[in-house]
Amino acid sequence: MAAQLLFIALIVTIISGVSSHQCTDNPPTLSPNSGVGKVQQLGGLNSYISGSANSDTSVVLISDVYGYEAPHLRMLADKVAAAGFYTVVPDFFRGDPFVNGRPDKPFHIWFKNHKYDQGFEDAKVVVEAIKRNNITKIGVAGFCWGGKVNVELTKHAYIDAAVLLHPSNVSIQDIRGVKVPISILGAEIDQFSPPMLVREFESILKKKPEFDSFVKIFPGATHGWTIRYKDEDKLATKSAEEAHNDMLSWFIKHLK
Repeated sequence: MAAQLLFIALIVTIISGVSSHQCTDNPPTLSPNSGVGKVQQLGGLNSYISGSANSDTSVVLISDVYGYEAPHLRMLADKVAAAGFYTVVPDFFRGDPFVNGRPDKPFHIWFKNHKYDQGFEDAKVVVEAIKRNNITKIGVAGFCWGGKVNVELTKHAYIDAAVLLHPSNVSIQDIRGVKVPISILGAEIDQFSPPMLVREFESILKKKPEFDSFVKIFPGATHGWTIRYKDEDKLATKSAEEAHNDMLSWFIKHLK
């Protein structure tokens, strides 16, 4: 009950937009030219694609509110591709990522135009498009906003494995509905997925032995740390790299 009340309070915070929440902390400098991959249409969306189209396994990365041009996200996509996965980072916001400081579009207004249910519908189309490329197994990693979209995919087993990294607004009921192997990587300092809630997720998943699970909380890490770390912050960079390796290991275990 306590965790459910916490979840409701967080939803109210987001919709009202009255607090300085971690969801928009440390914005990246977006770069459409970052990464070694290329941008092309897939499932009706522009997508950053890295890796061989001849691979029979794929990983989709669903971004946080800052979208698919975030350099660290593309760098991670390239790393996943180097491990043998056809890696896709779709532009779920259709050229409209959140931008800090816009008086005409504060977060609560932006969020109304980019709801999770639309992200879920778009994600299904992207997954189906990938499957038509002779892909036999698909994993999805979701960051913050993308974590909520990702957990919806797991409820219907559209994918073969999932990783949630500092997810936003994932509920206990969501976790109860998971039907694929799932890993949850959380931060010690996170108002959207606080350690107390993440541990409840872990408890629920342990009662579902038919689906492999792995839960880890990173000490000292804050919400968004895996793709919004500062390069000059060595501790944050090391923690992010550890999370990236955990994510990649999970996909190698369940997709290869």
